[in-house]
Amino acid sequence: MVRAVTSFGRSGLSDWLVQRVSGVILLAYFLFIGCNLIGGVDYIAWKALFAQTWVRVFSLMALLSLAAHAWIGIWAVLTDYLTERLMGTKGNVLRVALQLLVIVTIFVYVVWGVQILWGY
Repeated sequence: MVRAVTSFGRSGLSDWLVQRVSGVILLAYFLFIGCNLIGGVDYIAWKALFAQTWVRVFSLMALLSLAAHAWIGIWAVLTDYLTERLMGTKGNVLRVALQLLVIVTIFVYVVWGVQILWGY
């Protein structure tokens, strides 16, 4: 029952799909940023690049993809290795506490990223 509540998607297939799609978005974003960094970039060029709405939207997509990708990956590790069978009752408590810590941390990073992208 706890797995269904703390999992990102409704099933393993949807989690798998989110991981793959978010991975492709992240790859495309980092290739885009990498290509823009080749040959050096100054502050004015960087500011002009991020002044474009489509770059901000692409960056927001990458940020949300990173959040989803990280959550699914960390959730999988925590549910695989912090189990009642391996650690006793403390395993479940520790797993839920760490999951809550990760959720709060990812949420803070997403809010912070949105402020950086869209704040003036």
